[in-house]
Amino acid sequence: MKKIIVFIAFIVLSSCKQTITNDNIQYLNGYWEIEKVELPSGEMKEYKVNETIDFFKIESNKGFRKKVMPQLDGSYLTNDHQEDIIITFKDGDATIQYKTNYASWDENIIELTNDKLVLKNQQELEYHYKRPAKFSIK
Repeated sequence: MKKIIVFIAFIVLSSCKQTITNDNIQYLNGYWEIEKVELPSGEMKEYKVNETIDFFKIESNKGFRKKVMPQLDGSYLTNDHQEDIIITFKDGDATIQYKTNYASWDENIIELTNDKLVLKNQQELEYHYKRPAKFSIK
């Protein structure tokens, strides 16, 4: 009986994975704030305050990611550093391939909606992002 329950749980959990298509990639554009990181052990690291936010700009599955710093007036401070990106699709999985002058790496897109982004890297760390709340002190 336990084997049947484990098998059913496996099927249910396996079927929950979102299939990322080319149509979903449009949601990647814009600002994303890290919310938490899930370690391979299941432990969570929560982020209450973020000094930087990720900005993605993708067109035709190519683009870049930049780190930007929110300012009190609602604007973002940025610099010229960015990571070039190519989005690839293989066997129902979508992968972001990053490249800078110093390194290259991949992250799998686990979930992507207008309000939620989950990326998983090669060290099995899951990064959970949300859209940042807009604020301004004027």
